[in-house]
Amino acid sequence: MHDTCGHGPLTVGVEEEFLLVDRTTGRAVPAASKVMRRIKSPIAKRVVPELTQFQIETNSDVHTDLRELARDLTELRTAVADAADAAGVGLIACGNAPLNPLGAMPPLTAAPRYRTMCRHYRALLHGQGVCGCHVHIGIPDREQAIRVSNHARPWLPLLQALTANSPIAEGADTGYASWRAILWSRWPSAGPPPPFHSAAHYDALVDALITSGVILDRGMVYWLIRPSHHLPTLEFRTADTCATVLETVLLAALVRALAATALAKVRAGLPAPALEQTLLQAACWRAARDGLEGDALDPATGRLMPAWTLLTRLTDHLRPALHAYGDLETVTTALTRLRRDGSAAARQRAAFHRRGRLSDVISLLLRQTRADPALVRHRPTLTRHP
Repeated sequence: MHDTCGHGPLTVGVEEEFLLVDRTTGRAVPAASKVMRRIKSPIAKRVVPELTQFQIETNSDVHTDLRELARDLTELRTAVADAADAAGVGLIACGNAPLNPLGAMPPLTAAPRYRTMCRHYRALLHGQGVCGCHVHIGIPDREQAIRVSNHARPWLPLLQALTANSPIAEGADTGYASWRAILWSRWPSAGPPPPFHSAAHYDALVDALITSGVILDRGMVYWLIRPSHHLPTLEFRTADTCATVLETVLLAALVRALAATALAKVRAGLPAPALEQTLLQAACWRAARDGLEGDALDPATGRLMPAWTLLTRLTDHLRPALHAYGDLETVTTALTRLRRDGSAAARQRAAFHRRGRLSDVISLLLRQTRADPALVRHRPTLTRHP
């Protein structure tokens, strides 16, 4: 449970964003306030509104044992899903709304910051309401956190492919495993971060973005990995909201092992790998399109390979840390089930293409969101998308 330098175990916290939908049509419903009023204490203090009124966010406690994290996430999902049922809507874990409400501008949550964002970014908000899963790793030393970010950058596209869970938008297959990633990339501070020389370099760049008016505040640093602006953590922001608790825990296990492995290299004085930013951005686009069933671009070499091949390379790289944290069995089990049942995006596509009905996708998402930490037993016919 200790990292290779003898320090204590890295802590993990998870934010999950969910969508509220009509259980029959699948259309997103602006019912966040109605749902939140029905959530009982003490869970209520860990459920917060999001940008739009058809989103809702949960915040886990801080954990070192991923079994406890799984129980925590299951409890949160169950409480919010129960409240949604009581409010006459459904809760789904998905990267974006399979069917948006009518009208270009989504119904925003009544908060001054969100109204300011609407005035400042204008039509950029059209079609927003995307949902992500953010994993926070406890690294209080910001200099170390920045250097861990530099070491972790090459693996960000693969983490995105692993968790892709938004192939359906406007009631149709987009051809992308993660349409959320494409929508989110429109924001000026989104995407993979550049390498940073130091925490001071990071702060200077963020200050320049704020001064220029490109972003409004530090909360709008939307890079795929960043030091949190209000917590002593390094925040990984690559993932669509994961379909099941098991997939969220898989992501948390891999992210913590990646951070621990990188932290050991930082403390040993090893430099981060040199990486072309353009190739890293290209790898993120490829991950959004192909997901886990297609090809991945290795940003370190510029070569294409099956995403599962690169994922095997990552798990081999992280094996010592996974073993040290006691998470190797959890990761092995989850990956075996993903191999058998398909990724979240593949499962959505299989449900949709079987009869061409969006209602079948919504039924699948409703079941998965409530499921215990195990994948829904579903065997899709997997297809590669050109």
